[in-house]
Parts: sequence; C-alpha cells; structure tokens
Amino acid sequence: MKKGLLIAVVIGISLMFAVSGIYAGNKAADVIKLEAKYPHTKGIVEFSHKKHAVDYKAKCGDCHHDDKGKALEALKDGDEVKSCFECHNKPGEKPKGKDAPKLDKKEALKYQAEAMHDNCKGCHQDFNKKNNTNKAPTACTKCHPGKDAK
Repeated sequence: MKKGLLIAVVIGISLMFAVSGIYAGNKAADVIKLEAKYPHTKGIVEFSHKKHAVDYKAKCGDCHHDDKGKALEALKDGDEVKSCFECHNKPGEKPKGKDAPKLDKKEALKYQAEAMHDNCKGCHQDFNKKNNTNKAPTACTKCHPGKDAK
C-alpha cells in the first residue's frame, strides 16, 4: 500500500513539472527584439516585456489588438500572439516628402515602423502627459540603440 502511494506521489510530481515546463515554454520572453526582415535605419529596439507587464502594470490590450484595433484584454502570458509585422507588413515608415502619397491613419499603420511608433511612442506620450513627467522615452535614441549595437 505504501509503495502504491509513493508511486502515485512521484507520478503526480512528475506531471506537475512536465505541465509547468510546457507552460513555461510558451511564456513571453523577458526582452523582445522588435525587428522585422527588412533593413532598418536605426538600431533595433529591445523591448522589455517583463518590465512593462510586471513593473509598469501594462495590460495585454495596451499593446496587443485584433485586426479592427480592438484591445485584446483577455490575453494571458503563454497565449499565442501574432507578430506586429503579420498585419503591419509594409517595411519601414510611410513615405515622406512633398511627393509622398497622402495616407489616412489606417493606410499609414500598414507600415510596421508607423504602427510601432504610434503604439509605443503614443503610450509614452500619454503616460508623460498624465503624470506630468518625461520619464517615458519619446526621443529616437532613447529606444533605438546606436545602429552598430547588436
């Protein structure tokens, strides 16, 4: 009887570790390089998912949204999410200059860099305004490392 109980406990503990290992494998990385497969003019932003989610208490829907722009509030760590570039799939920033086509916001947000700047920089600007501070970075060099940084 004792041997059967011991075997049951060992199996239970083994299953607990196996399941937690599977779940841990799906967790968001602590730091995520925000890059897409096209040449960048500035260094690649290394976004601290952990810092934003844990330290700053950002909700999933603050960054993640559906194809209509609606916040995905029900996400939790470990859920599958699409990369930004799957929907915002035009490389770089929208064309600029006097001969550039006039784009509405929806068209402009198809450009990956425009979407990232709108989401990230916009959130930082809102935070700074709400808290009467300039702690959240809004200047290029505060988020983009030097071009040669790897």
